[in-house]
Amino acid sequence: MGKASRAKKSDAPRAPRPAAYAARPFRGLPGESDWVALSEILPAATATVRLREGVGSGDAPREVTVCTVLPMAWPALRRSDGAVLVATQGGGQSGDKSRDLGSAILAALDAEPGTPLTRVPMATDATPALQDLLVDEAPEVSVREGFDFWAEGQELDGDAQESLSRANDSVLPTERVAGSDSAYWCLIGNRPHLRVVLAEDEDDATNALARLWAAGTASLGEDSRLLGAFRAGGLLIPVWELAAGTVAADLPDSLAAWRSRYAAALTDAPLTAEERRAKAGLLNRQITLR
Repeated sequence: MGKASRAKKSDAPRAPRPAAYAARPFRGLPGESDWVALSEILPAATATVRLREGVGSGDAPREVTVCTVLPMAWPALRRSDGAVLVATQGGGQSGDKSRDLGSAILAALDAEPGTPLTRVPMATDATPALQDLLVDEAPEVSVREGFDFWAEGQELDGDAQESLSRANDSVLPTERVAGSDSAYWCLIGNRPHLRVVLAEDEDDATNALARLWAAGTASLGEDSRLLGAFRAGGLLIPVWELAAGTVAADLPDSLAAWRSRYAAALTDAPLTAEERRAKAGLLNRQITLR
């Protein structure tokens, strides 16, 4: 290769690099654990969030509806009424879920009303994250029975309507447990389960859970058992199998008692030999979602 060819190749613009990996992409956001729930474990849910001043053009909406998924796996949608919807489970392209969502929000704000976004610009380290775009308020998560909110005030074409029907058929029955942060009852087959997104770093939460397991206090009470945990967004999500017939309204008292035990187990003390064995067993039952 001659010098001219090498010079021409070196002068070519480089493709942008994806945003670097963020172990806790929602760190610093109020309601971090609910952001993780929206991104990883909730089948059908929405939350309305407010944008900071200066985000978007003058006529852009000041609120965005964050939802778990959209028709046809769109990452975002600007509805014909101007409303912006952004999907948390749309499959980001970078290592930072918060910047992926930031890119989707900005692209949707710039889109013409009535436009579904089939893809959005790849997030880079220069892309604003949610922490830069949203006011400091925790999301108010609304768990939905299905995805009919996709079509509120709108008309879907044939493919989108078919996507809606398929999505509704696949929804796992889920309810939020009253009085507890980021705790969700769900029905898998005919067996009820509880999933709780813990707010502490996943390693600290795992150590606390190991202390409870070693002490025999990791369950929620009789006829419940801790199955394991998910690791997602830098947080831990323990999962319990519950007694047949248990509904979300049955859980606030037992969950509050468990949270009290868990809080007491969040210490910096070294694990005992028995607790280390319990931790090893728990690590074998953890599934990483990120």
